[in-house]
Amino acid sequence: MNTFVISTSSFDTENNAVIHRLVNAGLQLVMNPYGRRLTEDEAAALLNNDVVGMIAGVEPLTARVLQSAKNLKVISRCGTGMDSVDLAAAKNHGITVLNTPEAPAQAVAELTLGLMLAALRRICLTDRQVRANEWPRTQGGLLAAQTVGLIGLGHIGRRVARLCQAFEATVIAHDPHVTQTPAGVANVPMAQLLETADIISLHTPYTPELHHLIDGQALARMKPGAIVINAARGGLVDESALKDALDSGKLSAAALDAFEQEPYQGALIKNDNLILSSHVGSLAKEARQRMELEAAENLLNGLIKTGIIHDA
Repeated sequence: MNTFVISTSSFDTENNAVIHRLVNAGLQLVMNPYGRRLTEDEAAALLNNDVVGMIAGVEPLTARVLQSAKNLKVISRCGTGMDSVDLAAAKNHGITVLNTPEAPAQAVAELTLGLMLAALRRICLTDRQVRANEWPRTQGGLLAAQTVGLIGLGHIGRRVARLCQAFEATVIAHDPHVTQTPAGVANVPMAQLLETADIISLHTPYTPELHHLIDGQALARMKPGAIVINAARGGLVDESALKDALDSGKLSAAALDAFEQEPYQGALIKNDNLILSSHVGSLAKEARQRMELEAAENLLNGLIKTGIIHDA
């Protein structure tokens, strides 16, 4: 029997009308049985010969995994990033890969803004100190007084630009792939952004070429007291170099919502000038509902195009 898999750790199938259409079209639904991100071996085991479609999270869909999925025709990513999927292997196996780039954009942009404000005003540190019976009088900074440098001007980066401009911040960006930038946003060389921005926020997809884009050399070029925000992908930041920059005082603060290894248990946990969140950028209720609906629609339309199911 043809099957489709939902591999994300959570997914509201009950209130998703498109999932019901897929089931009514004769497909059997198989859910992630672990309630967490799948390992490579677990993903390979789940994608047996009956699986024709998949709504995917961020589990590693490597060439080996895709090789084991003999009848898989459509992967629908519930989210933006495609770095967890071996796209070349998918193409070789005739697997269509789709994503939902627009759905989580506002949620990630709003989290990014929240991380900026929390870092500037030391909100998380002050909270911990008050709970420890201290009464700190920590002086922070105004977002309106900062130059915000955005690395990447896609769906999320453009929203972050608008939010920062609403706070009267100066916004610059670096994105070699765009020809037209939002009003008031200059597209500058990477070196200029690193050297002039007070807050540097990453909004670019991860690729092997961009591994550790923010490394020791990049951090050294930043202004003393700069703040780094990463709500994109963990591999973009060299976490060891970031720790050194925080420990030395080169950076005044940083905030990470993505890590090279998740769940994160590294040495950065001990640094009071770092804000950590558990890759929750898209986890706003409204955004998640839209992501899940669009991911299901992409899967349905993809399977219709392959002829596996008729218009449901």
